[in-house]
Amino acid sequence: MPPPANPSPNPSSPRQPRKPSAATNGAESGDVFAPGFRVTILGIGQMGLLCAGILTRAAGGVDPRAGRARKSAPVPAPSPAPAAADVTLWGHSADEAGSLTQTRKSVRLKGFILPDAVHVTHDLVRAVKDADLVVSAVPVQFTREVWKRLAPPSRGGSPRLRPPGQTSVVSVAKGIEIASLMRPTQIIADAIKDDPDGRPRAIGVLSGPTIAPELARGLPATMIAAAETPAFATQIQRLFSTQYLRIYTHDDVLGVELAGAMKNVIAIAAGVLDGLQAGYNAKSALLARGLAEITRLGVAMGASSDTFFGLSGVGDLATTCFSPEGRNRSCGEALGRGKKLNDYLRSIPYVVEGVATTKAVMELAKKYKVEMPITEAVYGGLYEGLDPIEAIGRLMNREMKAERVG
Repeated sequence: MPPPANPSPNPSSPRQPRKPSAATNGAESGDVFAPGFRVTILGIGQMGLLCAGILTRAAGGVDPRAGRARKSAPVPAPSPAPAAADVTLWGHSADEAGSLTQTRKSVRLKGFILPDAVHVTHDLVRAVKDADLVVSAVPVQFTREVWKRLAPPSRGGSPRLRPPGQTSVVSVAKGIEIASLMRPTQIIADAIKDDPDGRPRAIGVLSGPTIAPELARGLPATMIAAAETPAFATQIQRLFSTQYLRIYTHDDVLGVELAGAMKNVIAIAAGVLDGLQAGYNAKSALLARGLAEITRLGVAMGASSDTFFGLSGVGDLATTCFSPEGRNRSCGEALGRGKKLNDYLRSIPYVVEGVATTKAVMELAKKYKVEMPITEAVYGGLYEGLDPIEAIGRLMNREMKAERVG
């Protein structure tokens, strides 16, 4: 990962008070954040760490790949966005935040070195106080709990989060909340309780086929920046683009978030096939039919079918299902080899979002009356003790019919 553009002599120290000249976020105009802007990243999992590295990237001249920090001829940046002037990374665990501050390393992403310019803190309110942009990298089932702490005080007092127009939000989490069946951007909006009659807060999503260890090594990748306001999507695009990460914009927030969530369910099934050594024929069929399920539910919920055949749909699905470093696929592979789910989850230092998302997707399928046999099989394996071999047998012996996608 590239080193910081402006190393901080004391990365553990809190931010200095905002100066009057600091820029607002410019979400309406589409301008890149002006010099002096501040970003806070919530969550010190893999995506939180990666976002911190991306936003404090060098302007050029250093090979970002691990183990190859050689000098090279300066390479022009693909976007006019400067490196973030001030990045803060918040973690819910004081011990983990303290360790990350001291070592700049995390067991959650081996080989990654957190740039010295990144401030690390356990104080949530202080972390977001002066932020122009907040990046939410908290696992979906814990997103509401974190953002509710930033809602306006019920009995007066100073706001914890700056108002819309001053602080924007972008989510990088993938999943669906079990209790509410909400997507990450919906959860955030619901939790922070902005004035419904006031100016809307710019909230977007950054998603796509990005296996964390590969991105940490600076390998080429692409993502989608989606927002209801095209100018804000462009702003996210220009801010996160690097020499090795290309961002495309999109206006289908619903479709992008649903695709990112549901592909994790199919990835668990793909991993089960790997664990059973069922072969590539079976896996390719699973991807094709899994994409059909994802598209059917997405369209029923109001998303565009085109979204599921782009980067955030089939692109993310393929990467997650085939990469040996994919968390959801790896979980499925362990289950296919006979490991118990709870034993596997206790053995890893990260969250497997697809496990919880499977429950939520099953509820959405019932609500919208959409047939999702692969998701049903995954749910049976995770929560009802369904044997993987029996699950495959059920899928293969379903009623014969014509192929239909979407």
